[in-house]
Amino acid sequence: MEGAGGEGEGEKGGSSEAEEEGQLTQERLDAWRAAKTAGTVRVKPAPPAPPAGWAGEQVISPTADDWEPAIAADPHAPYVYLLSTRYTGPTACGNQCPLPYHVLKISTDGGATWGADQYLCACRGVQGQFDPEIEVVPNTGAVYAAWMNGFNVVFSKSTNHGQTWTTPVPVYGNVSWNDKPILAVSDNGNDVYIAFNGPTGGDPYVAQSHDGGGTWTQTKIVESKRYIYAFDGDVLPNGTVVFSETSLLYGGGGALTGDDQVNVYRSINGGASWTTNLVDTVQIGPVCMAAGCPADYYPGHSAIAGFGNSNLVLLYDGATVSGGNETVYVQRSSNGGATWSGKQALSTSGEMGDFPSVEMASAADVRSWYMQTNGGNFDAWNVWYRSSADGGLTWTAPVKISDVTSGASYKTANGFLEPYGDYGETAITSAGKTVATWGEGNSYTGPGGVWVNRQT
Repeated sequence: MEGAGGEGEGEKGGSSEAEEEGQLTQERLDAWRAAKTAGTVRVKPAPPAPPAGWAGEQVISPTADDWEPAIAADPHAPYVYLLSTRYTGPTACGNQCPLPYHVLKISTDGGATWGADQYLCACRGVQGQFDPEIEVVPNTGAVYAAWMNGFNVVFSKSTNHGQTWTTPVPVYGNVSWNDKPILAVSDNGNDVYIAFNGPTGGDPYVAQSHDGGGTWTQTKIVESKRYIYAFDGDVLPNGTVVFSETSLLYGGGGALTGDDQVNVYRSINGGASWTTNLVDTVQIGPVCMAAGCPADYYPGHSAIAGFGNSNLVLLYDGATVSGGNETVYVQRSSNGGATWSGKQALSTSGEMGDFPSVEMASAADVRSWYMQTNGGNFDAWNVWYRSSADGGLTWTAPVKISDVTSGASYKTANGFLEPYGDYGETAITSAGKTVATWGEGNSYTGPGGVWVNRQT
């Protein structure tokens, strides 16, 4: 949810949001330069204190300002791919190439080590790149990516383990402004779906390709005065497509009003038609008070994962009373998203739980993480990992995987100062190990960094 704002219902987006995004980019660059001058920009080596079975978290760059990562793993080979939005140069071609831009990191050993930074796309003439998405095609090992060049969503793919990429293809057709893409891919790679927000009050669209991303059509799922954000999606082996999307309502000055509606959009006919399943309605939690933070930063996140033709797990955050701390909840479906189980809490009562992520290794094996405050302190966040061996019915005790407590200006013994990015992600390697990535920062303005931890 980049550059939040708006002057009324349906007025978020378009040229005003592009202007806000440009301002945010400059503010983040200024904050990074100030930290560099003060000598606090570098993440210094600090010994991790990993929990049993984990390697310990590591930052992908000790000096860059990295935000909002995406990650994917090849299920049949040891390749892991990580994309991050980088607000500090050098760009691919000076001031002719985008800033921020997407940096690509590739691991050939299941996330144990990472190769040099790569540019996903030089994209000369583009002002900035945002909201990266990356997926591996299970049957072929091809790597698919989607992102925003400015406020236009594009798609590219690699068939040589991320070494080279096809020329980005626009997916948005005649939809003149789009935001927040989410990528979902069939097992054979032929069917590709990208959910995004359209120009009229954030209406939800799905772009779809049935030739591996060569050509695209677009479908508007619903018409609404609410702003509807896609956060995760999956394509089941039988072709069922699901996207988890949350629906918010904006009032004056970009403030949120009303409630948060948690939806699963679903197609059982290859994207020809879509149904809406309102899974839950929750309340809007606290307003973020960190420097630069928009009113809509904490509410409205969701994550969904599936395995087989029937099993789905949905995570989302929300409050029980307006302005109260949010809780991360989980629901399950055993019929491909047609109906849902009812919610149970994953995060700790009394704390602020937010920014969930989830993946499934089998119908029974579910892996998740979420962020949570420490002692109710909104300047002390940690990342907690939980897993389930029965499809999400019961869960292991929380394990803290943000285990480095010093070495960066935003690291403390109690946690990091602020989540840095609207989402992070989880991947499961070919060896069956979890790799998790997320952002941590001084504030919404930054600077911050992208961190990774993995099971051993």
